Amino acid sequence: MSDHSSAAEVFDALAGRYEEAFGEVPARLEALDWLTARLPRGARVLDVGSGTGRPTAETLAGAGCSVTGIDVSREMVALARARVPGARFEQADVRTYTPEEDGFDAVCAFFALLMMDQPEVAGALRRMASWVAPGGYFVLATVPGDIRNLDIEWMGHRITVSSLSTEDHLAVLETAGLEVLEHHTRAFRPHGGQGDPEEHLLCLARRL
Repeated sequence: MSDHSSAAEVFDALAGRYEEAFGEVPARLEALDWLTARLPRGARVLDVGSGTGRPTAETLAGAGCSVTGIDVSREMVALARARVPGARFEQADVRTYTPEEDGFDAVCAFFALLMMDQPEVAGALRRMASWVAPGGYFVLATVPGDIRNLDIEWMGHRITVSSLSTEDHLAVLETAGLEVLEHHTRAFRPHGGQGDPEEHLLCLARRL
């Protein structure tokens, strides 16, 4: 049996600690400002990897959006339901989740795909792109890199991570029918010394 934890196990254990370390990531806050400026009240938004519900679902619900959040962690879903009663949260995995209705006005995925294998990352990107309505938006933030099944220690847990290079992220999104409007990378250091510095990729896209 592997001594590496699954995503559900890790985030069940971290719960609110994750929000303390990663609640104010500049890439995510920038994306939320960008998105709320473009969405009308009542817009349907899916938040993939919704965590504690803050700040993503809380910000979008506060802007009048109808927000559904999904997360693999039971504890994160419980926290989100308590902290953001204005949104709806489900325990679900993006790799197998099927929305009751697709055609969201926006889909967000903030650091939700890193504990997957590379083909699963690409598959999840294509699935999420297919849920965006024509003219709707897709917002992604992640840690880029041509990385496959790398074993690391992260916030006290042994985990296995994968990602795609910036170029491969953009290529997958474009072949999935999205127009990448803007993308950039920047460095981030988790608060309170709860992790090593990271490079974050932000992609802002629209469905054609």
